[in-house]
Amino acid sequence: MKKFTFFLALGLCATRAIAQTAPTPELQIKTAVLAAPADKRDGAMVYGYSGKNEWIILRKGTNEYVCLADDPAQKGLNVSCYHKDLEPFMARGRELKKEGKSAAEIMKIREQEEKAGKWKMPKQPSSLFVYSAPDSSYNAMTGEVKNGYLRYVVYIPYATAESTGLPLKPEAPGMPWIMDPGTHRAHIMINPPAGK
Repeated sequence: MKKFTFFLALGLCATRAIAQTAPTPELQIKTAVLAAPADKRDGAMVYGYSGKNEWIILRKGTNEYVCLADDPAQKGLNVSCYHKDLEPFMARGRELKKEGKSAAEIMKIREQEEKAGKWKMPKQPSSLFVYSAPDSSYNAMTGEVKNGYLRYVVYIPYATAESTGLPLKPEAPGMPWIMDPGTHRAHIMINPPAGK
């Protein structure tokens, strides 16, 4: 009987640990929308994690923003928000990552699929915002963040340094530059100096 009770208690503890891995939906939403412009936070759609760590919609949106909650398995905070027209690109990336594909494989597959018309990148420039903080600056229990860092990305598919006039690397802190030029995921990177 003692052995059964021990294993039952062990099983309950393990179940509780799994159930508590993801923060509450409210906390996930609170931190996910930190990446969005302030006037877009209340209406943004939010993806996050269930109590069983399944990827789910935590909140349906009423505007053009989609936000992604922090991965509870990773240290620190890393959340993002992007224009809804980027959803086919982002969703396909998540699917391929779940399949175990590497970053290089994901890029190659998405490029082939986008060119084949299986899904399309937006025709207009579309924004992504990424907000992060190290473990020491993020309280996962309350969602409070100190010294968070926000960086910006503007996707402009198939653009090049020549078509935009942007350099291939920043020549000064915070200077915009183009990454992955000429590809489906060509984008302008803007990394403000830390602490600004």
